[in-house]
Amino acid sequence: MSEEIIKIKSISQLHEIMGWGKPKHPLISIVEAERLSVTEAELGVKFLSDLYSISLKDKDCGVEYGRNTFDFEEGVLIFTGPKQMASITKAIEPGDIHGWMLYFHPDLIYGTHLGQHIQDYTFFGYDVFEALHLSEDEEKRVIDCMLGIKEESEQRIDNHSQRVIVSNLELLLNYSLRFYERQFNTRKKQSSGVVAQFQKELNQYFAANLQEEKGLPSLKYFSEKIHLSTHYLSDLLKKETGRAAKDHINDFVVEKAKNLLLGTNETITEIAYDLGFNYPHYFTRMFKSRTGVTPLEYRSLN
Repeated sequence: MSEEIIKIKSISQLHEIMGWGKPKHPLISIVEAERLSVTEAELGVKFLSDLYSISLKDKDCGVEYGRNTFDFEEGVLIFTGPKQMASITKAIEPGDIHGWMLYFHPDLIYGTHLGQHIQDYTFFGYDVFEALHLSEDEEKRVIDCMLGIKEESEQRIDNHSQRVIVSNLELLLNYSLRFYERQFNTRKKQSSGVVAQFQKELNQYFAANLQEEKGLPSLKYFSEKIHLSTHYLSDLLKKETGRAAKDHINDFVVEKAKNLLLGTNETITEIAYDLGFNYPHYFTRMFKSRTGVTPLEYRSLN
């Protein structure tokens, strides 16, 4: 098994590596998944790509997408962003996988509305097992968008090509946002369990006084404990509670601070260090932003 790392910097290089011939457009490509093939000799090769990718693949493609069981029969949509490492762990014959694979370079959306808001599509940072599972109607909508992009990207490039392609790409991403919201809703029970686990881990972090050693907990800490990507956990918490993960953490810290301010004689500096702040003025600033008063004012008022 190879341990080689191949860095992919362009659409042309991707096509060359995969043996797909010269691309029709230098910045975007849509390829039928049936064309994908991987030999035994290529297993374990790691790919580090500068490209965004959106892959629509059949449930029964024979490729493992993680630990989760799929709860939709039709298809799955997977998103990856630049600088993410990928590898293939099993051989694939042409025709084994059904679907579409869309790749685009960041330069395609540079200077566009989508380029300014690409960070809003946080699912590009999700793990593979957090893929979007599509209903039959949703899959048809996705395929229609992809076919529209493919048709336009294979035309002769003119002054309107970028605008038309990017508009269709943005439509596809907006549909994906809608479909992910549906997925969060249909997995309400699972999502509620994640929120409860997040709260449990937050309580345990401070109960074990880990903040004194490691500082304030990060979203990355909780995502590793719960076995979700940071982006997916953040979006799930926002969807379920209407509040960001950082808000949950800060509100918890403020409540701890209030108890210490009223229940002990510790100085503001000592309380800040107890709560995991490296610098007391950061604690004062955060406390005032949440309560409207400084820690000292809160203590004197109560």
